[in-house]
Amino acid sequence: MGGCNLVTETMEEENLIEAARLILRALDSNKKMSNEARKILVELGTRLTSMMKVNTTDDEGEGEEEEEEEDGELMDIRERVNSIQEKIMNWEGDESMIWDCDPEEAREYLKTVDEARKLAESLESLTLSEDENELLRKINAVIQASMARIEEEFRHMLVHNRQNFEPEPLSFRSSEDDGLDEHSIVSFGDDSADDSVQRDSVSRGSEVFIMDLLNPQVIPDLRSIANLMFDSNYGRECSQAFINARKDALDDCLFILEIEKLSIEDVLKMEWVSLNSRIRRWTKAMKVFVRIYLASEKFLCEQIFGQSQTEPVSSICFSESSKASMLQLLNFAEAISIGPHQPEKLLRILDMYEVLSDLMPDIEGLYSDENGSYIRIEFQDVLTRVADCVKATFIEFENAVGSNTSSSAFPGGGNHHLTRYVMNYIKTLTDYSDSLNACLKDHEQVVNDQDSSSSPDTSPGNDNDDTENANSSSSPMALHFRSLMSILECNLEEKSKLYKDEALGHLFMMNNINYMAEKVKNSELRDVLGDDWIRKRNWKFQQYAMSYERATWSSILNYLREDGISNSGSSGSTLRNLLRDRLQAFYTAFEDIYKSQTGWSIPNSQLREDVRISMSLKVIQAYRTFVGRHTNNISEKYIKYTADDLENYILDLFEGAPKSLHSFHRR
Repeated sequence: MGGCNLVTETMEEENLIEAARLILRALDSNKKMSNEARKILVELGTRLTSMMKVNTTDDEGEGEEEEEEEDGELMDIRERVNSIQEKIMNWEGDESMIWDCDPEEAREYLKTVDEARKLAESLESLTLSEDENELLRKINAVIQASMARIEEEFRHMLVHNRQNFEPEPLSFRSSEDDGLDEHSIVSFGDDSADDSVQRDSVSRGSEVFIMDLLNPQVIPDLRSIANLMFDSNYGRECSQAFINARKDALDDCLFILEIEKLSIEDVLKMEWVSLNSRIRRWTKAMKVFVRIYLASEKFLCEQIFGQSQTEPVSSICFSESSKASMLQLLNFAEAISIGPHQPEKLLRILDMYEVLSDLMPDIEGLYSDENGSYIRIEFQDVLTRVADCVKATFIEFENAVGSNTSSSAFPGGGNHHLTRYVMNYIKTLTDYSDSLNACLKDHEQVVNDQDSSSSPDTSPGNDNDDTENANSSSSPMALHFRSLMSILECNLEEKSKLYKDEALGHLFMMNNINYMAEKVKNSELRDVLGDDWIRKRNWKFQQYAMSYERATWSSILNYLREDGISNSGSSGSTLRNLLRDRLQAFYTAFEDIYKSQTGWSIPNSQLREDVRISMSLKVIQAYRTFVGRHTNNISEKYIKYTADDLENYILDLFEGAPKSLHSFHRR
């Protein structure tokens, strides 16, 4: 029924409007009206005036009702504002940290502040009267005061809920012998050179360990605070408070890892012994810092800010909080890279390169977006500088080997410290094969050209042709190693010329070439230099061994030859005198050799035995033959030593301890 009445009323109103339009048109067309028409129109006007008054009265009543409703709403808002203000001011009056006293009360505090924020947002969306604007200003003042308090609470919780972690497996105070500190490339060490070149045992794993840098119980509250501050347009203050607190925390992490704040100038002025220990500490600390502390720091940022704003707040906070500590670590590496390219630093610099290279994927993952681009680019730049430093230092090592000079011959003709140092050095460098190849690849062609044109000679044992390289590595490292071996051999040949005794010079070369060949054969260097390289060095040291025998024993064996005896036609007494003189000359020469060559050295026991056997076969056999053939013409009193005596005396040679036969009883 209600619907029918509404339709009827609508139709009647439309008819009334149409009738009024007809009247208006009639009035426009008829300038003259009868009295009756005028009377009806006056009555119509009176009726319309009466209706307008009624409508006006109704509208005024409705307006009064609306004003009463608005006044009620204003009173309600004022009461809410006052209630919120009272609650917040009560908390503000207490100077103690709310979360330290009662976490539940602290959460109620956040809820109240959030209520104020929502109320302010509601008011800001309306067209406000003067009274309402005053309420808005009041609620905003309350929010501003509470944000300062919340920021302080946020910072306090970040600082006082840290959980530091010291990696137990790592000892940053190394007790290893820093051999390279004392046995530098300048002097090439002493008798401990074999043990002086060692690589630190720094693992190259890729393990990432996430730890709780803050007490896990406070993370939900920190996240709630962050969300509220960002929702209240205090995101910048929240982010800055977090960045400052965590920057200090990461500085403390570096302190735990014993990383000092050093300027580039400080590093460049540092003595090598001190610098060496700091590099070792840095290589260990760098991995721990990136894969534990930074990984955990990024996780913490995501826990607190990950669920908030559309803006990448988590990424910004992580990048900014970690920037200073990362730059401190990278500045140390940069200082090393621009410092002097001293060869004794090479292993340590390679350790730094490998750590940086291993961590590059981690850095790209941690600082993957635009906010982290600065650290990512800086890290790559430092890695490149350290790689260039490795290359320059290795080349300086080659130059130092080539330019190492001696003013006197090496005592005893044994393995020179230069040989031992270089061979142990490059043996250790094979542990860095991938890194060295990466750093040396741009220098490969230059070395190849030099290597092919700088062969010391063209003997079968010293050629440097394609045959030698056929079954060996052609990597940049292998090319540099072959070049270095050629440089070392040339240097040793120059040192051998310092010996006044030609035989000792040959013995010196035999020892050192044998040492080089054995080091290569029994290590990973075999895969680098190849079997052909070993075969040719074996041939070379054998040639030096034969040259030694000729220089030492050819003249003494001449006394035991038959030349001038069997065809002399001399009388019996003359023959006996000749044989006696020959034996005496032989004994004198042998005693001189014994006296000098017991002080000579062949460090390799197998090589020493082989040389003694070769000498015995030649000398003892010749002596036995000579004495046996002329036994009837040689008086027993002139036979000073038996063949067995001589053989035993030969066993005393090359021990590095001079002896004399002059005190022995003569038969």
